[in-house]
Amino acid sequence: MTSAQPVAATSPDAPWRPSERERQRRRVRRRQRLRSLAIASLATVLVLGGLVLGLVNSPGWPAVRALFLDAGFARDALPGIREHFWLNVRLFLVAEAGILVLGLLVALIRVSRSPLLAPVRLLAVVYTDVFRGIPTLLLVLLLGFGLPALQLQGVTTSRTVWACVALILSYGAYVAEVFRSGIESVHPSQVASAAALGLSRAQTLRLVVVPQAVRRVIPPLLNDFVSLQKDTALVSVLGVVEAVSFAQDYGNFNFNYTAYVVVAGFFIALTVPTARLTDWLAARARRREQPGQR
Repeated sequence: MTSAQPVAATSPDAPWRPSERERQRRRVRRRQRLRSLAIASLATVLVLGGLVLGLVNSPGWPAVRALFLDAGFARDALPGIREHFWLNVRLFLVAEAGILVLGLLVALIRVSRSPLLAPVRLLAVVYTDVFRGIPTLLLVLLLGFGLPALQLQGVTTSRTVWACVALILSYGAYVAEVFRSGIESVHPSQVASAAALGLSRAQTLRLVVVPQAVRRVIPPLLNDFVSLQKDTALVSVLGVVEAVSFAQDYGNFNFNYTAYVVVAGFFIALTVPTARLTDWLAARARRREQPGQR
């Protein structure tokens, strides 16, 4: 009868080392990732290369390149577009702050239960229904031309200001529904627990419900603000000279539309970081909802 082999004691301070089987699994996964990356890169190069070749070999490519991709006109229009693009940026920043405040206020009114606020809740419902139904362009025209025409005492006649107000009212209705959906997604047990701790309805909303709701709706909010960044160009219909209207005037004067491509590049540079931030936040939220993930 053979004696049992002694088991070597493992020191608790010894560093952990993966087994040979685990190292083999890692090598297999690494090879699979590299192969997937190589296939994806090759497919991307082939597709994009085919599109570029088809574009530059099309019969009308020389005319399109001269009208939309002239380097000389791009350099000439760049300073003016850069200067007027700051108006789009300022409109976006001011409108974004107003939209957040208005949207959260309307959402809180709609989820309130106080009988005294019933008329205000009705107004909030009417507001969201009406301003989500009116196209943003039409709202900009109505406020930008209509309000200054009233010549109200002490009220500004600036079409830029009223265009910003139109953006706030239009997007505020959408953001209010985003906030409301986030508030209503919080589990009722959270509210019951807060009530058991002696918190009032207002304290429960402020300390428990709203913070959780805001974290949940950040990705859709950022998507709305990506659209807002582009819709600041709608103020051009009021005769306000911003980046798009400057590019239009430049193109009409020079019979060349390269300025449109330049201003499109400015908007892309503004919206792409926000879009990537939205994707990252959405992916992080999915990871946090998975078991064992942080």
